[in-house]
Amino acid sequence: MHIERFLQDERLPASYARVIEDVHEPLARTIHGKVRYRGHYVVGLCGCQGSGKSTMARSLRLLLEAHGVSCAVLSLDDFYLGRSAREALGKRVHPLLVTRGVPGTHDVQLAIDTLEALGRPQTIALPAFDKSRDDRKPVDEWPRVQGPVQIVLFEGWCVGAIPQDDADLAQPVNALEREQDADGRWRRYVNGALRAEYQTLFRSLDALLLLQAPSIDVVYDWRREQEHKLGERIAAAGQTTHVMSDHELARFIQHYERLTRHILSEMPARADAIVKLSETREPLEVMVRRGLEPTTPTLR
Repeated sequence: MHIERFLQDERLPASYARVIEDVHEPLARTIHGKVRYRGHYVVGLCGCQGSGKSTMARSLRLLLEAHGVSCAVLSLDDFYLGRSAREALGKRVHPLLVTRGVPGTHDVQLAIDTLEALGRPQTIALPAFDKSRDDRKPVDEWPRVQGPVQIVLFEGWCVGAIPQDDADLAQPVNALEREQDADGRWRRYVNGALRAEYQTLFRSLDALLLLQAPSIDVVYDWRREQEHKLGERIAAAGQTTHVMSDHELARFIQHYERLTRHILSEMPARADAIVKLSETREPLEVMVRRGLEPTTPTLR
């Protein structure tokens, strides 16, 4: 992997090279070691919005490919239901389901089928979602990969999440739930979807890696930084795609707050690997469990 070129392509600061060397490379070696025992290995990569999971997945893929391992990156975001399907869901169940992101707004069966297909000797089309149009791209625009793929990195903000207890849904966690889901119908639907088809999907994971934010409080700042960078790229390209204002963004991330809090509370106890992040997204510590390799020391 040519680190300098990767940093340029991803518009990352030079200091990110240390993250690749200290965090990504050891994890890539650990994942690479699983290929000896499994011909097809799926790693789930979970992290809240803005935590850097997409960048990490791309870095891991390049590192693994440098070792001669075939690798594909899938994003849960690319399995969103299309706009019309979510609008129909919003009319049938709850208007908040028009907003993409929470469990219940993905084509879970398509994700299951895609993961299974990546383990077979065939050409596979990887679904792609166009967020600027809020709809799935045409099939002829989906990227193709040749299977079987040895390692799949499946990243997403709630990949590997488990449902809450029903009793925990009673009290709203923010203004969105208080004002637009007063009877709890939306959050019960989301939790029910997570309990059912999403657990079927997540059983496809052979390992689960968590990028652990220090608290829910950093999510807004991280996601706002992402949105501002998106606005800069759109302006530089001369496009007119809408970018959320800070007020719109604050409301948007409330859709994810409940499950993000739940993940930060319960997933660290069961994830196979954890990368603890500072408020500035700097990795503070890496812990790898369950016989994958010894716990690594605190980073310098």
